[in-house]
Amino acid sequence: MTTPAAGHAVDIPHACEPTTLERPAAAPAQTGGQRPDRKGGRLIGVDVARGIALLGMMAVHLFSPATPDGDMSLPWIIAAGKSAALFAVLAGVGIAFSAGRDRLQGRRHAAVAVSLVVRAVIIGVVGLLIGSLVHLDAARVILPYYAVLFVLAIPLLRLRVRSLALLGAAVAVLMPVASHVLRADLPTPPLGNPGLGRLLEDGTGLLTQLSLTGVYPALPWLAYLCVGMAVGRSRLSSRGVVIRLTVAGIALAVAASAASWFALDFLDGRAPLEAAALETMSPEEYTDLVVWGGAGTLPTTTPWWLAVLAPHTSTPVDLAYTIGTSLAALGVAILLGRVWGRVLTPLAKAGSMTFTLYVAHLLMLAAPLSAGSEALDFAIQVAVVVGFAVLWGRRFGRGPLESVVWRATRRTKALVMGRAGGPGEGPRAQPVLARRAGGSHVPLHARPNSAWRMHLAERCQPPTHARQP
Repeated sequence: MTTPAAGHAVDIPHACEPTTLERPAAAPAQTGGQRPDRKGGRLIGVDVARGIALLGMMAVHLFSPATPDGDMSLPWIIAAGKSAALFAVLAGVGIAFSAGRDRLQGRRHAAVAVSLVVRAVIIGVVGLLIGSLVHLDAARVILPYYAVLFVLAIPLLRLRVRSLALLGAAVAVLMPVASHVLRADLPTPPLGNPGLGRLLEDGTGLLTQLSLTGVYPALPWLAYLCVGMAVGRSRLSSRGVVIRLTVAGIALAVAASAASWFALDFLDGRAPLEAAALETMSPEEYTDLVVWGGAGTLPTTTPWWLAVLAPHTSTPVDLAYTIGTSLAALGVAILLGRVWGRVLTPLAKAGSMTFTLYVAHLLMLAAPLSAGSEALDFAIQVAVVVGFAVLWGRRFGRGPLESVVWRATRRTKALVMGRAGGPGEGPRAQPVLARRAGGSHVPLHARPNSAWRMHLAERCQPPTHARQP
C-alpha cells in the first residue's frame, strides 16, 4: 500500500537534468535526469540508488577489508566492487534520461554528444586534481575513468533498448577476453591515482590505463554503461518493469556465480589456474587475488583467470555478477522510493549530488583526521555528506559541482543548436502570440489552459516518462 505523495512530490535537481533546448528561460528548474512519476516529480528511487552507491564506496574506503579473524568484513562483503559498478550503471541511466527516448538526429544529436564531452572534461579534470591529493591506499579515484566512459557513450546515443542490452552482453563477454590478450604486451600502470602530472608527462600511457589496465578500465566497464542506458530508456515508472528488472538482476548474479563455479570447480579449472599463478607469485598473493580481488584486472598467464569471480577483476563473470547486483539494487531502490519516498529523501538528496559529495569524501580522506574508530569515521562522514546534501538542496537544489556541470552542458547544447527555440534545424523560433481581449499580445504558454502550455510541460520532461502505465 502506498502512502499519498510518499515518493512523488520530491524535487531534487542535479547535473543529469535533460535540459531541453526549447525550454523557455522563465521555466522553473526541472528535476534532473529522472523520469517523472504520476504527480510530475522525480523518480526518487534512482537517487536513492545513487546514494546507496555513494555510501557503499565510502564504506569500502573507511572500513578494513578483513575482520580480526581474517574473514572478509561485512562492509566489503556488501559493497566491494558492487558500489562502483552501481555507479557506472547509474551513469548510463543518467545519460539515457538526458538524451531521451527518441532517436537523436541532426543538431540535437550533436548537442547531446558535445555536452557529454564537456561533462567528461569537467569530471576528468576534477578527478585528476583529486587524484594528486589522495593516496592509493586511502581510495582509488574513479572520476578519470568515469570521464572516459562518458566519451565512450557518444556512439551509443542512437541505439535502442534491445541494441544496448545486446551490446552490453557482448562487451561483458568479449571485452575481458580482448583485454586479456592485449594486456599481455602492455606495461603495468604505475602505482597511485592518476593525476594531472601523469596527463602532461605520459598522456598515451594514461589513456591506456584508464581504458584497459587501470582499476576501473573503461572498455570492459562499457558493459555497465550499455546496460544502464538500456535501463534508462525503459519504462521505470511501471511497477511491473521494475519488478522484472529486479528479478533479472538477481538471476544474473546467481548465474554468474554458477558459471564461475562450473568453470573452476566442476571443470577443474582451479588446478591449472593455481599452477600458472604460483609460477609468478606467492600463495598469499594468489589467495588475495581470488578472494579479495584485483586492481581492476588479473594476470594474463592463463585463460582460467577469466573465470575468477572477485571484486574489481573485470572478468566476464565479475561484470555479469555486478551488473546483476546493480540491477537488483536499482530495482529495490525504485520500489522502496514508491512507498517510503519521504523517509528516503535525505538519502535521495545525497544521491542527487554524488559528484560533489564523492569529492568531499575524498578530500576528507586526504585530510589527516580520524576519530580513532572506523565505524565512527564512517558515521561522521555520512552525517557530513547527507547533512550537507539536505541543507544545500533546500536552498539551491543542485550540488555545487553538479551546477557547474549543468550550466556548462546547457550552454554547450544551446551553442550547438544555434540557440534554437525549437527542435528543428532552423534559426531561433519566434514566440507564438495570442491576442488578449484588450488587443495586446501574450505568449500562448502564459495561458493556463492552452495546448501550448501542455506542449511545453511535456517538452520539459524526459520523453520516456511522459506516459504512465
